[in-house]
Parts: sequence; C-alpha cells; structure tokens
Amino acid sequence: MTDIPLPKTWFITGAASGFGRAFAEHALSLGDNVVATARAPARLRALVALAPERVLAAKLDVDQPGDAQAAVAAAVARFGRIDILINNAGYGVVGALEETPDAELRAIMDTNFFGAMAVIRAALPVLRAQRAGAIVNVSSLGGQMSFAGFSAYSASKFALEGASEALAQEVAPFGIKVLIVEPGQFRTDLAGAGMRHMPILDAYQDTVGPTRAFAHDMHGTQAGDPRKAAAAIVQALEADKTPLRLQLGADAVEAVRGHAQTLLADLAAWEDVGAATAHDPA
Repeated sequence: MTDIPLPKTWFITGAASGFGRAFAEHALSLGDNVVATARAPARLRALVALAPERVLAAKLDVDQPGDAQAAVAAAVARFGRIDILINNAGYGVVGALEETPDAELRAIMDTNFFGAMAVIRAALPVLRAQRAGAIVNVSSLGGQMSFAGFSAYSASKFALEGASEALAQEVAPFGIKVLIVEPGQFRTDLAGAGMRHMPILDAYQDTVGPTRAFAHDMHGTQAGDPRKAAAAIVQALEADKTPLRLQLGADAVEAVRGHAQTLLADLAAWEDVGAATAHDPA
C-alpha cells in the first residue's frame, strides 16, 4: 500500500497580493494548508473562500512587535506544524541615495530585513522541534547586485541574503532548509503600489532618471509569472540538494551570471595586490 503524503502547511507573509497570493494559490492547488498573513486580514477573504478548511487568515504586520509570535501560535493551533515559511512581505524604494531620507532607509530595512528576521525567530522553535521544514526568503536580483536608484532596496535585500547564508548553516543540523529566491521582473505589485518614489534632485536625472522611468513603465508588463515562480520554488525545495540561491526569470539568471563574471574578473586582476598585504617576515 502506497503511503499518501500528508499535506504541508505553508506560512506566507504578504499573502494578499503578488507573489504571496500566487504562492498561496499554488499551495492550495497541491492540496496543502496555508497560513496566509497580511497587515489587513480582510484582504485575504477571497483567498480563504477558495478552501476555507485549508486556509487560515492571520494578521501579521512584520513591523509590529509580537505580531509574528501570535501568527505562528495561531498557525500551530490550527494545523499543528509549519513546513514552509515564506518571507515575502516587503516593498521597494527608487531614488538616489542622496534623495532618500534617513527615515525611508530605516523604514525599508525595518520591513524587508528586520521584519523577516522577526518572523524567522518566531517560527524557528517550531521548526527545530519538528526537525524539519524550510525557510524561503524572497530577495531579488537586486540582492546580488545594485543599480543607480536602488541603493535602499538593495541594501535591505543584501542584508537579507547575508543573514540567510549564515542561517542556512545554523539550522541545517535540525533538518531545516534555507532557500534565497532572487526574482527578476515578475508581474506583481512591486513596481506599482509596492514602490515608493523619492523626491527628485536634478543632479541625478542622468543616472537615476532612467531607473525611475524603468520602475514606473514595467508595471503590468513584466514577463515573469508568479505562479510559475511558486512551482519552481517547490521543485527546488523537493530536490535532493536544494540550492542556497534560486534565480527566477531569464533576466535574473543573465544578470546574476554577468555580475559573477565581473566579480571573478576583478578578483583575478587584483588578487596580487590584495594578497600582498600580510606582515613582512621579522
């Protein structure tokens, strides 16, 4: 008799739209359970209606202390466990560094980085006790490189990736996987309601102006399908060797490859200078 696999439980932040909504719908299509979280749970009603017995809508503002612990407790009370945690909540900022006030820098770090860390810390006791599970941190190709106008956004994603690399080593002995997802252009709300535009300084029109126009014009025209991204994430998590990073979209694959090649070329060109910095023998 073939054992029927038990449904998994997904815990998804920012599930009201975009990637979060697509991940939730894909999980439901697999017969899994979903803990869908959002700052305003009312926005999750249509998702709950798809499978009321398998969807729990929970309030979770990643910027609010205590929200993550309460949502994790509700998830365990309803479904008994968490198998896949997806840190998806976040937003973007476009503007030159000089155009970006300190308050905006701190705000995006609070949501995109500190918020994700809070959710991870809240869920880890559950995952460790299970000795199984996966943490999926949604970064960006902008978490591997940056472009004029995206300093604040990339700073938050670079931080997320740095923490994720260490986290992967820390939790591997507990049977927990960590996957960093680096999407390119996908048809979500990031370039629309999810993007904050900073006040414009004329001095940066030549460098940041094209980025600002790109971020505005791509909304609704992106090539990437969020549901296919969800399927790719499942494929990576179910692989015998799950990668630490998964680039999604041909644009992300090519951009990250080119960036890595440039990095290696610079390393080779300057390795003699870099290596010749030790103390001379006594």
